[in-house]
Amino acid sequence: MSTRILLADDHKITRQGLHALLEKQKDMEVIAEADNGRTAVRLAAELAPDIVIMDITMPDLNGIEATKQILSKSPDTKIIALSMHSDALFVTEMLKSGAAGYLLKDCAFEELTRAIRAVTDDKTYLSPAISGVVVEDYLHRLATTEFSSPDILTDREKEVVQLMAEGNSTKQIALKLHISGKTVETHRRQVMSKLDIHNVAELTKYAIRKGITSVDG
Repeated sequence: MSTRILLADDHKITRQGLHALLEKQKDMEVIAEADNGRTAVRLAAELAPDIVIMDITMPDLNGIEATKQILSKSPDTKIIALSMHSDALFVTEMLKSGAAGYLLKDCAFEELTRAIRAVTDDKTYLSPAISGVVVEDYLHRLATTEFSSPDILTDREKEVVQLMAEGNSTKQIALKLHISGKTVETHRRQVMSKLDIHNVAELTKYAIRKGITSVDG
């Protein structure tokens, strides 16, 4: 039986390249593609893929939040992060969200297929460079006693922050999140209050610094 794969990446050429290569594997099948995190969540719910290969910096909903939402509904689905980011922030947040693997986009295709087969067997796969990042970050957090510090924003607030930082209006955010404009404004006020931030420019800088959104895709 083939491993059923969903590709989530906002760069079409990346999806097309991966699709073509994966389709050559006798034990793998690409069943769908998504160009943003919100579409990935919807398709994962509809199609129940075995594996989601997930980019992190995508519009509308980033890969970290998309991973949380997919696994909350489909805990048997395995998520493999395939990202340009090797920063400890992205790696640790993705793993905390439940990803079973993390690879860098400059890896060889053979490494991606090894990762897919590993997580299919209920193993965790980290590329060698990422393993070093995880260990270093763990030791640093342990030394500074910040390992258990909670996130100041809820998952929903992070969604609102990303959409605000990406230039969406209150009405657009309400439509994308299926909530009222009044609820969006409530989230906005709560976020501003929690972070002691008073304008969208400062909020955008915060979102980029925390990996909620990205200026470079």
